[in-house]
Amino acid sequence: MTVLRLLSRTKLYWGLLVILLIGIAFSPVSGSGRNIFLSYGNLTDVLRQVSITGLVAVGMTVVILIAGIDLSVGSVMAFGTVLSATLLTQAGWTSSAGVAVPAAILVAFAAAFLLARFLGRGLRHREGPVGARRQAVRDPLRDGWIPGAAGLALAALVALWLVPQVGTKFGVPALLVAVPCAGLMVGAVSGAIIVAGRLQPFIVTLAMMVGMLGLSRLTAGQDSAVLPVYAGTNATEDIELLRSMLWGVLPVPGLFFLAAVAIFAVLLRLTVFGRYVYAIGGNEEAARLSGIPVDRVKIAAYAFSGMLATLAGILYVAQYRQGKPDAGAGLELDAIAAVVIGGTSLMGGRGALAGTLVGVLIFGLLSNILQLHNINSNLQLVFKGAIIVVTVLLQERNLADLLAPFRTARAARRDPVARSEAPGQQGSSLIHREGTQP
Repeated sequence: MTVLRLLSRTKLYWGLLVILLIGIAFSPVSGSGRNIFLSYGNLTDVLRQVSITGLVAVGMTVVILIAGIDLSVGSVMAFGTVLSATLLTQAGWTSSAGVAVPAAILVAFAAAFLLARFLGRGLRHREGPVGARRQAVRDPLRDGWIPGAAGLALAALVALWLVPQVGTKFGVPALLVAVPCAGLMVGAVSGAIIVAGRLQPFIVTLAMMVGMLGLSRLTAGQDSAVLPVYAGTNATEDIELLRSMLWGVLPVPGLFFLAAVAIFAVLLRLTVFGRYVYAIGGNEEAARLSGIPVDRVKIAAYAFSGMLATLAGILYVAQYRQGKPDAGAGLELDAIAAVVIGGTSLMGGRGALAGTLVGVLIFGLLSNILQLHNINSNLQLVFKGAIIVVTVLLQERNLADLLAPFRTARAARRDPVARSEAPGQQGSSLIHREGTQP
């Protein structure tokens, strides 16, 4: 029983191990006799390829943990590619600059305001005697003026940094600030609509998916299906940094993905926000009655999802050297599948980012194995669908439950009396036995 329990708890990692063993066993061999699947270049390519889906899956994990869903991440990622390509290649106040720069300024103000207010409240609580009951007393200075001044100061600094770059072309640092802020605002709007209207996340994010697709096409221009980005010609040279190898060891897109996993894993496991996320996913009504700010946590979850989707859009532009209004078609389904394969329940309240990391790697390694064997792309989709079904079956049902029918059949073969008696005859057999007793 202990072995079954151990296997049940580690079944996700066994799935990753099985994929690795299959890849090693059936890998093609190079002319020098080396295993191509295990080559360092191939494994780093896998990490590079899964980085975009992985970033989106990290944000999707947070949303699914609160029992939500975000179908707009593919369109938001595509919107990020359009913003990035336009800001990198076109100078002046284009539509992309008109969206990204104000969004960055607003996010800077909100971030500084909320941080200063949080620190002010913490200092006020420490001033009282230990063990005394805390009463909510509003302090206009600490709750309003000081946070407002901090917000205005940071917003002014961001504006002084970004606005001069509009006249030329954006570099990578400004791009990494402005575009994710735009995605964060889009996600926050989705969350606010869900909270304020008490609507189903499926409907709201579906509408946002369609709306963002149209907005991406309008931003790119009616005649611009693809926005090319070439370092050194129509864009700055530093965009190549986002597709390079860090110290020749780790691809930069993979570094972004792993950093996002680590940061949000700490956020979910070691902070109050993370405990709120799990509480809301477990039982939203109980969390609300317990005093948890459910609405604010939901808005933050969707805001993080939008931010990570646009960050993935920046990496897409760096890797493929183009921005496309339809670049994220189907990405939301890949992200949801990776999250579910990683063990996160669609009902919310159960899951972890370690599982999402494993789920993304399983998807990436499976695709790599099929590509190394030149499997037809349509057949690859069939294999992926089968893997999803089998993995979800293993995740949602305990291993002991899956083995229970086999154990029952084995026990029935050992007991000929139980096997020979039909279920409807067992009661009459017992009565007959009791009646014949003296």
